[in-house]
Amino acid sequence: MSERIPLDGKGGREVLGLAELIVPHLDSAYNLARWLVGNSDDAEDVVQEAYLRAFQYSDGFRGGDARAWLLTIVRNTSYRWLRKTRTYDAVVQFDEEIHTSRIETSNPEQRLLQNADGRLVEKALSELSVRFRDILVLRELEELSYKEIAVVMGMPMGTVMSTLSRARDRFRHAASDLLKTHFSSESDSAAAKGRECVGAGSRE
Repeated sequence: MSERIPLDGKGGREVLGLAELIVPHLDSAYNLARWLVGNSDDAEDVVQEAYLRAFQYSDGFRGGDARAWLLTIVRNTSYRWLRKTRTYDAVVQFDEEIHTSRIETSNPEQRLLQNADGRLVEKALSELSVRFRDILVLRELEELSYKEIAVVMGMPMGTVMSTLSRARDRFRHAASDLLKTHFSSESDSAAAKGRECVGAGSRE
């Protein structure tokens, strides 16, 4: 059973104050957990544990970006769950690369993640490593800045950018292959239906 958090006295006031900062980000926490662990029920458990840990270790929050701090806990909790269930697909750490600063415009991966059929997106993301799913969800769905992602994932800014670039490339290829398969299946289905109609007409 989880340890109860007292809500009286100074500690209680601090917990209530923290709640005001992190409860509004519940949807973001669930969204990240959902994409990392792969299903709704486990994501709910992960988020519940993450929030309990956030309240129990509230003194670890030193002010600043509460959302990034919370998502760091959610991410770490998700990874612990994946390791515990032996579904963690470890990936090789990438060397930091030098990138020039630029203003990023909307990209194909972001548009696909936000607008495409949910089943297609889920399938494409499921074919990526946890690390790549992690950074794509944070950037393209939750729209965190590079600086915020660096805090959440605990890596230098350059590594964030290089990892995101690789993740986008992998996602683009996975989505492209799935789209080809999808449209090919639809085309075959339409052709078969057309042949059935022609056959029925010739028998009349």
